[in-house]
Amino acid sequence: MSSTAPHPHIGMWVTADGRIRQELLPNGRYEEERDGRKRAYTGRYTVDGDHIDYLDDLGFTATGDVRDEILYHEHLVLHRER
Repeated sequence: MSSTAPHPHIGMWVTADGRIRQELLPNGRYEEERDGRKRAYTGRYTVDGDHIDYLDDLGFTATGDVRDEILYHEHLVLHRER
């Protein structure tokens, strides 16, 4: 799937304690807020089914998988913000 094609994972994902907020934008970019610091991490992402590959603007990579409406992003567990 193209990184710019609409997919069901677009939107805001948040940890249970609210400290980390990650928004998957429809243009294939993401923005992550940590402890109130807006845009603490930004970069691109691509989606293949329920698997997400991240490439941060600083050059590091990460992965995530959505299972049962939960985003498991490396060591984080994020839930869709409703």
